[in-house]
Amino acid sequence: MFKRISSVLLLSAAISGCSLWGGSDEVEPSPLVDFDAEKQVIVEWSRSIGGDLGDKFHQLTATISGDQIYAVSADGNVGAFALDDGEPRWEVDLDEAISAGAGAGDNKVVVVTEQGEAICLDALTGGELWRKQLATEVTAEPQLNNELVVVQLINGSIVALDSDTGVTRWRYDSLSPRLTLRGTSAPIVALDVTLAGLDNGKFVALDNASGATLWEQTVSYPEGRSELERMTDIDGRPMLYEKVMYIPSFQGDLVAINPFNAQTLWKKKLSSYRSLASGFGNVYVSEANDHVQALDAKNAASVWSQSQLENRMLSAPAAFGNVVAVGDREGYIHFLSQIDGRFIARYDADAAITSDMKTRGNRLFVLTDSGRLLALTLK
Repeated sequence: MFKRISSVLLLSAAISGCSLWGGSDEVEPSPLVDFDAEKQVIVEWSRSIGGDLGDKFHQLTATISGDQIYAVSADGNVGAFALDDGEPRWEVDLDEAISAGAGAGDNKVVVVTEQGEAICLDALTGGELWRKQLATEVTAEPQLNNELVVVQLINGSIVALDSDTGVTRWRYDSLSPRLTLRGTSAPIVALDVTLAGLDNGKFVALDNASGATLWEQTVSYPEGRSELERMTDIDGRPMLYEKVMYIPSFQGDLVAINPFNAQTLWKKKLSSYRSLASGFGNVYVSEANDHVQALDAKNAASVWSQSQLENRMLSAPAAFGNVVAVGDREGYIHFLSQIDGRFIARYDADAAITSDMKTRGNRLFVLTDSGRLLALTLK
């Protein structure tokens, strides 16, 4: 209970930029910057997913697989939409609270409930295929390959289920610190290996056949005197880019690792609890202080830093075309140049954006906290 309460309190203080108790010291978001827009934002389509994302800081991220995008609402709506025109393909009301975004692949969609139950649906029809009760809550979307459904539990365990039956194939357990951010990172599931960042600052590679540990690296070490100062946590999803794994951490380092031999290529002191994006040879990161930074993927040199979005509680970055986009809690999407970080365009989505945005080709897919799914392009 202490862990959960403390996590929520810390999240309120460290992430929202507000006092624990509210009052006169509440920090206001940076004002919107005036600039001459170089691009126009076009709404290709917009759809309601049938409910909102709730108020429990669940990361109900939409998921793209094949020619469909899947989204869930906090109260149990699961829907599939066509990528090209947003046409609803199917919708299911599970009538159960959902705690994470949907995972999709191998013609299946998997969601998890607040009671820790994984539910697998047919990706073409929405029909239920199986259910599996897990040991505890899941806050990151399940990940699939053609054999496994891998879920990362909030207690530090990683469980692999048979994608056809839901039977447990293997389980990996780790010790979590008493105090962490609310949530976990989503693992990366390849054909033979699962790669996952943990709340204790470690990063592991697991054999998909057995769950055995292939290698383990501590990518972020705790520093400071108090528990709050020493908290280091991998909540942003690691990213594989040009055969290198990039791993963000809160109050720790951004680390580049060769996933084939576990060699650390570089480290940079940088705090982030969000997932990463890449493009133009850069790694893009939304820092905990709401600066957006571009780092050279090869050596961690700073390419540019955009500091004019402080205290706007930014989403993870999403890169497409020649821009990188971030959403904020006031509902604005900011489009920055991948070359120098200048503002290119801005769009008001009318509701907070906390989940990761997705890209496919020249389109940006945005799920707002109000439950509106948008497909945007720039012209």
